[in-house]
Parts: sequence; structure tokens; C-alpha cells
Amino acid sequence: MPTHNLVLQTLNNSTLTEELRDAEIEILARLFEVKEFKSGEALLRPGEERLKNSLIVLASGEVEATATLGGEQATLHLLQPGDLAGIITFAGGNVSQISATVMAKTDCQVLLLERSKFEALLNTQPAIVYYVMRGIVRHTHGIVRRMNTETVEMSNYIYKTKGRF
Repeated sequence: MPTHNLVLQTLNNSTLTEELRDAEIEILARLFEVKEFKSGEALLRPGEERLKNSLIVLASGEVEATATLGGEQATLHLLQPGDLAGIITFAGGNVSQISATVMAKTDCQVLLLERSKFEALLNTQPAIVYYVMRGIVRHTHGIVRRMNTETVEMSNYIYKTKGRF
């Protein structure tokens, strides 16, 4: 698939562009770089500087976010095409705030958006920046809501409350 088509298809499957018009998605798409990762390769690791200012959008393949919890590796999220990673540092956080490792489970392609390229739109296309940031917030809220639901379900299972087990 030609690179530009891959970028457009991925962006159209992402919360990033839910409020953007086609012409605005075209403008945004020009800012992305496509990068390939091999199965088993790390996209992000705690404290790593490599992609520290880039938002990552999964285009194809399988990617898993994991963290070490209580000395054991736990899966936090299996990314689907259109899902985001690297949000903390893209939004201005410090690499020390990264606690998850993001690994390619299969060969994959990702879209990378450097924060400096995105911020350059503030002067010419501030509405795009505003609506993309709203999309990032919606995506993050979805993750938090899913994790809260899983926590409640696990608690109900462990304490055998509110359901049949």
C-alpha cells in the first residue's frame, strides 16, 4: 500500500481525526512518518529517549503495551490499528513518566508524529491542533474507562460479589 494511503487509512480509523474534515486530515497526514518494526522489537521502553517526542499510531500488525507489576510482566493493552502510544511524552511529559514497554508482537507499521511538526500547525491551523488533542483525550479516557472496568470485574471475581462465579 502506498505510504500516503496507509497514513490516511490509519488516521481515519483513529480517534485523532474524528472531528476533522477530509481537507484537515490531508494536512495532518503530511506531518506523519511511517516506520516499520520487526516482531519482538521495542517501540518504547521506560526512560528511553528514542521516540520521546513522537506520538505513535499503529497502522498495521500487533503491538502490546506491558508493565512490570509486583515483579511480574502484565499486559496493559493490545493495540489495534488506529490506537495511540507515546502520549505522555508527546503531550510534554518527561521520559521518566513512561512506565510501559511497547513491543511489536508481529512485524508492524506505525505512524510517527513529532511534537515539533504538530506544534507548527498552531500558527496556521489551530483548529486541527485543538481537535487532535481532543481526540487524544478521548483515546486516553477510553483506556482509563476500560482499565477501571477490568479492575471492578477482577475485584468482583476475587471477592465473589455482584455476580455469579
